[in-house]
Amino acid sequence: MEYFPAPLEKLTEQFARLPGIGGKSAQRLAFFVLGLPQEEAEEFANAILDAKRNVTTCPVCQNFTAGGLCPVCASPKRDGSVVCVVASPRDVAAIERSREYNGHYHVLHGVISPMNHVGPDDIAVKPLVERVAKGDVKEVIMATNPDTEGEATAMYIARLLKPFDVKVTRLAYGIPVGGHLEFTDEATLMRALEGRREL
Repeated sequence: MEYFPAPLEKLTEQFARLPGIGGKSAQRLAFFVLGLPQEEAEEFANAILDAKRNVTTCPVCQNFTAGGLCPVCASPKRDGSVVCVVASPRDVAAIERSREYNGHYHVLHGVISPMNHVGPDDIAVKPLVERVAKGDVKEVIMATNPDTEGEATAMYIARLLKPFDVKVTRLAYGIPVGGHLEFTDEATLMRALEGRREL
């Protein structure tokens, strides 16, 4: 027996499809949307449709943009000879928050994951190779996650870029700032020791 009208059930089901949203949260969101004034509900729906229609990928780095080059690729202040390779646009936002990186990006929109049937042709590897082949890129920083898929993707791309005169580096891993050695796992400690640097 359904407790709610079909349109409300359908709205709840759509919210439940979002990552990290369970049944109860989906129901809460559906009730929240129903409680919005008509104009705000329409504004919310239009924002989704507008984003779907107008957000595209940058022809150079594959990051999200509202048409044409993204702000990073369009900026003359950024160093185009260094390219940081990330799995998703969210990773670009994370690195930009550090305010330490001044190069360009390349967004793969995924990582190689045979278990999930994602191969090199399913992510934006080819545009990266084409970019490097032009000869303007001097360093490629692999900034994929330090998990099995991220490591496999980084190694695969590094092998592809071997024939080009380009330096391929990997983000350092180790103990987080504010962390304690006694609570750090062996793999992280091993990486921290391998990546140590002179003071």
